[in-house]
Amino acid sequence: MTTLLRVDASVRLNGSVSRALADSAEAAWRAEHPDGVVVRRDLGRNPLPATAWPALAKAQLGEEPATDAEQDLLTEARDLADEVTAELKNADALLLAVPLYNYGISQHVKTWIDLLLLDPAFLRGPNPIEGRPAILTLARGGGYQPGTPKHGWDHATAYLERIVGDVFGLKIRIAAAELTLAPVTPGMEELIDLSKESESEAHAKAEEHGVVVAKELVAKAA
Repeated sequence: MTTLLRVDASVRLNGSVSRALADSAEAAWRAEHPDGVVVRRDLGRNPLPATAWPALAKAQLGEEPATDAEQDLLTEARDLADEVTAELKNADALLLAVPLYNYGISQHVKTWIDLLLLDPAFLRGPNPIEGRPAILTLARGGGYQPGTPKHGWDHATAYLERIVGDVFGLKIRIAAAELTLAPVTPGMEELIDLSKESESEAHAKAEEHGVVVAKELVAKAA
């Protein structure tokens, strides 16, 4: 039996494209691997406290808590970091659903990553998750392809590829939809058809990735 860690980051529950793409990937994964277990962490609906990483970072630098309240905060932060790190280390695959907010990743995704990177195994090794599969389902409200006015403004995708792929050492597969705000944004009406096309292609890609990852895990476990 294998485990898929699904991490959602959208602050929306209904209408979220990144969540919908992750649903497609998860459904395909489950169809191929019905005995698999899905562990969920919803950063969008249940954000990690922004105070956790500073408390732990100061402690790692040797700064002692000055008050009982700071000590309590440090204890809670350590427990939380241990929890999210164990989730990732115990997962056989990662499904990470992230929307583009303000041209980058949101604060709660960055907090999740920062807590994970406090574990020296991810930075200096030996890396316990090296080579495991990861599916990224990404949603971008606008258009960021070469030739578009905002080409180069997507500061999330390259960052996630660097962290998830190069630092965590996971084998990344990406399903990304663009122009997702076209159906609900005045002035973007002429882009609605392109938006639907991009989303449809991203769902197909997410399903494809879900199938491939599931088959890889089943074969490995056999």
